[in-house]
Amino acid sequence: MVEAPDGLHGEGFFATSLSKVIGLARSNSMWPLPFATSCCGIEFMATMGSNYDLARFGSERMSFSPRQADLLMVMGTIAKKMGPILRQVYEQMAEPRWVISVGACASSGGIFDTYSVLQGIDRIIPVDVYVPGCPPRPEQIIDGVMRIQDLVKNESLRRRNTPEYKQLLASYGIE
Repeated sequence: MVEAPDGLHGEGFFATSLSKVIGLARSNSMWPLPFATSCCGIEFMATMGSNYDLARFGSERMSFSPRQADLLMVMGTIAKKMGPILRQVYEQMAEPRWVISVGACASSGGIFDTYSVLQGIDRIIPVDVYVPGCPPRPEQIIDGVMRIQDLVKNESLRRRNTPEYKQLLASYGIE
C-alpha cells in the first residue's frame, strides 16, 4: 500500500498540500510507452509478465500512443536513422514527461561502437534514469521504474516552467 504524504491527520480526516497529492497520484499512475528494439525489449516483456508484474507499481496500462503516455522507456540498440523518430515520439508526448534508458545499448551504444549506432539516447533527448545491463534483468527494470516514481513524487509542480528546465530542453533543440 502507498504511504500517505506528510500532513495533518486525525480521526476521519487527512490534510496535506496539493503538490504532494498530485505527486503521489502521478507517481502511482505512470503510463509507459515502450520503445523496444532488441533483447532489452524481451526482458521488458518478462517484466510485464506475471512473475514480475510491473502493474503492481502503477504502470499497468501500456500506451502505444505518445500523446497518452508520460513515461518513455527506450530499450535496445538505437540506430542513427531511428534517432529522429525517437525524438519525434518524445516531442509528441505531453508534459510532464519522463525518460528511462534501459540497457547498455540505449545508454551508451553498448558493444556497437559503429558509425550506424547512436552512442546513447541522451545525445538527442534528455534522460531521467539509466538502467544498466546487457540485457538488464526484470528486477533492474522495476528498480528503474521505482526511481522514476521517486522522482515524480518529489518533483515540484513548477519545475517544468523554470528557466533551468527550459534551458535543458533548449540545449537539445526542443522548444
